[in-house]
Amino acid sequence: MAELLSDERLDHLLGKEGHIIQSPSVFSYSLDAALLAQFAWVPIQQGKLVDLCAGNGAIPLFLSYRTKGTITGLEIQPRLVDMARRSIAFNEKQDQLKMIEGDVKEAGKQLGYGLYDAVTCNPPYFLANESSNRNQSEHYTIARHEVLCTLEDCIRSAANLLKQGGKTAFVHRPERLLDIVTLMRQYRLEPKRMQLIYPKEGKEANMLLIEGIKDAKPGLKVLPPFIVYEQDDTYTEQMRNQFDV
Repeated sequence: MAELLSDERLDHLLGKEGHIIQSPSVFSYSLDAALLAQFAWVPIQQGKLVDLCAGNGAIPLFLSYRTKGTITGLEIQPRLVDMARRSIAFNEKQDQLKMIEGDVKEAGKQLGYGLYDAVTCNPPYFLANESSNRNQSEHYTIARHEVLCTLEDCIRSAANLLKQGGKTAFVHRPERLLDIVTLMRQYRLEPKRMQLIYPKEGKEANMLLIEGIKDAKPGLKVLPPFIVYEQDDTYTEQMRNQFDV
């Protein structure tokens, strides 16, 4: 049995056999984490991966079903690191996954420069002065707002961690696309693959998935739109095929 604290609960990982410890007042992963973990390139048999801004470990857990490589999650909040470590233990994935408490801005110094095949990151979406859920809790504020790290910090650190030719993938809001592309190129991460996520057909995109390769030649491939829900709020065929739900 998983050791649960206060208002924590044990949830299923979307479309997977595994479980994850979550808390409505501290942190719960969102669909963006699951989508990023499915979108990101991973080395199937072996390799070294890092997930930045790892939260309660959702993306490392999702990635563990797609690769036999080792995955390190880096998270600055001790409570979330503890939740992730207990989830990893519950799923018996200690030989493949590990969580480290640390600052994204110091990722290269802490984890090593130029050593990794793939880096994923679900960074804070909102600027520090934006008000969306700003006062919900300290944990959510740090996870959702650029109070402890910025988009540039995340992109720079991903570049520092990657080998030449290594791949990185981010999920963010579509309105930050130009910022993302500008910063990726500034730090030698050439955008190579992109997909927009739509909540329903006829609605505006509300998520952006983008992949870059370190020191690659220019050339961006835009994938078909991904639509999450039908008009009756059931999952689309795309979602059912992607996550087996």
